[in-house]
Amino acid sequence: MKFVGFAGASGARLGVVERDRVVDLQTVDPRIPSDLGELLARENGDLTGIGERARSAPAAARIPLADLRFALPVARPGKIICLGLNYIEHVKEGTNKVPDFPTIFIRCRTSLAPHLSALLRPLVSEQFDYEAELVAIIGRRGKHIKLADALSYVAGYSCFNEGSVRNFQRRTTQWDMGKNFDHTGGFGPWMVTADELPPGGKGLRIQSRINGQVLQDDNTRNMMFPVAETIADVSQAMTLEPGDILVTGTPSGVGYPRTPPKWMKEGDTVEVEIEGMGTLRNSVENEKPS
Repeated sequence: MKFVGFAGASGARLGVVERDRVVDLQTVDPRIPSDLGELLARENGDLTGIGERARSAPAAARIPLADLRFALPVARPGKIICLGLNYIEHVKEGTNKVPDFPTIFIRCRTSLAPHLSALLRPLVSEQFDYEAELVAIIGRRGKHIKLADALSYVAGYSCFNEGSVRNFQRRTTQWDMGKNFDHTGGFGPWMVTADELPPGGKGLRIQSRINGQVLQDDNTRNMMFPVAETIADVSQAMTLEPGDILVTGTPSGVGYPRTPPKWMKEGDTVEVEIEGMGTLRNSVENEKPS
């Protein structure tokens, strides 16, 4: 199943994608939460029953996918946990050392932008880089999760463009400033449930493109710290909760090591495509002075 957040006339909605239509779950039952994180918490990560209700929904609950105004797949993720340096070729294209453990940093919600919306190139920097990444969405609460059990905590997967403002990222040893400019991280278009993909989202082709030009092209099997290992490691410190998202790092081919560097700029169309999951697409605009 594919769960999609979108904006309706009366506010936030959540739907299930069925080919070229979307079942509006709030039309099926207004008691169903419009935030996927809340729904996962209510259902303890098991969306099977919701899927059955969507399949039997009346025609009035189905709307054209083409008419959708996309919102974030998870409206209010509690934690946005990101990995850096998770593909060896990406480590080699920079000046970083190969890490012994997952390199963790945090993004905030205001840095996110949904499918088909604009990413904002900041007023203060031209060094706006692209990073194609796979997202794992947590389905149920857990702490000190065992490696063997880790994937049972994943509800599904999505695409991410982990937009990075490189000069601000490099100003200090902590990366968070350069990773948290407003509306710089594309997330979507939807969540594909884990049962429709290989365990851990492993073995999937991952690409980024700007204006149709392929810039990154790799496979998620090449992660140094796969999804299960990362969940087990992170959960030693943090209680993972429904709707938390884990952004799993980018392959080689990003903009900053190129000669000359390749930055996202106003007028660009940037795409992240992951096999079996669809394509996240965002335009790029310059941030306007407030």
